[in-house]
Amino acid sequence: MTTGSDKKRFQRISVLGAGAWGTALALTAVRAGRDVLLWGRNSENLESISCRHALPAYLPGITFDKPIETTTDITEAADADCILLVAPAQTTAKIAETIGLYVAKGTPIILAAKGLEKGTQRMMSEVLSDYLPQAVPAILSGPSFAADVARGLPTAVTIAAPRMTLAEELCASLSSRSFRPYASTDLVGVQLGGALKNILAIACGIVMGKQLGASAHAALMTRGFAEIQRLALKLGARPDTLMGLSGFGDVALSCSSRQSRNFSFGYALGEGHDLSNLMAPTAKLSEGAYTARVAVELANRNGIELPIAQAVADVLEQNTTIDEAVTKLMSRPLRAESDHIQ
Repeated sequence: MTTGSDKKRFQRISVLGAGAWGTALALTAVRAGRDVLLWGRNSENLESISCRHALPAYLPGITFDKPIETTTDITEAADADCILLVAPAQTTAKIAETIGLYVAKGTPIILAAKGLEKGTQRMMSEVLSDYLPQAVPAILSGPSFAADVARGLPTAVTIAAPRMTLAEELCASLSSRSFRPYASTDLVGVQLGGALKNILAIACGIVMGKQLGASAHAALMTRGFAEIQRLALKLGARPDTLMGLSGFGDVALSCSSRQSRNFSFGYALGEGHDLSNLMAPTAKLSEGAYTARVAVELANRNGIELPIAQAVADVLEQNTTIDEAVTKLMSRPLRAESDHIQ
């Protein structure tokens, strides 16, 4: 059992990334009684957070119930008992490299990005180990929208670490009346559940935006979850993790709500919006758009079929149309439903 003294081990917490999710997690840590420092690059946004207790650019209509201290000095933020690295998956390596000289040995770094690295197909914990071998990787994932967390609405997530005692201590350090983390040691399962569900959320968004019906949405969500299980189990994930918050729970949330960036991205595609506009630097980030092809490559390397992820990747790369992708999926050879677990 985690004691009060264990909580104090991670009293000074830094959050790297002052977007919607990073700010919401910083607010969570403050509510949990931690001393929090939030790092970001945009000084105007940071001033809004620290002085006006709001971040209208990312969290419109929300006024924070607790003050958050901010900084633009990443070396200052790297000096902490625990760090939450809340950066997009494709920039995680760069930030990890930047803070490499300033992070003390044994510091837990909780990764909150849900993606796989392009080119290398690495999970975020593998990226971190290359650039920060002295740190201890941990993962935070689960069904959670930044706006809900920022408002203090009830939310439950998973925090995975290499040792259960550490995972429990990290959970205790972030736990509050509205934020409930569950401990795990399955870093692979927690990461892959979060990364792969983003691809499925895009597919489900396309189906709903295209008005293909609730039946198609339910079928796609179910078969897509089978794909997640197929690849994740092959790579060492535990079945119970995939049926938990960071697996099925995250799928249930992200694949059925336009509050999800990936679902809303897919919805816009299904409605016929221009892909280049949706992928523009100023558009909201859809991690799944970058992860789809990487997941297919990783699956091919391991002899696993991901037809839904393949369809999403092909649509995003404009190798096929949405109508052609749907026809191809519906024309696949018939098979036993339970084949995906073999």
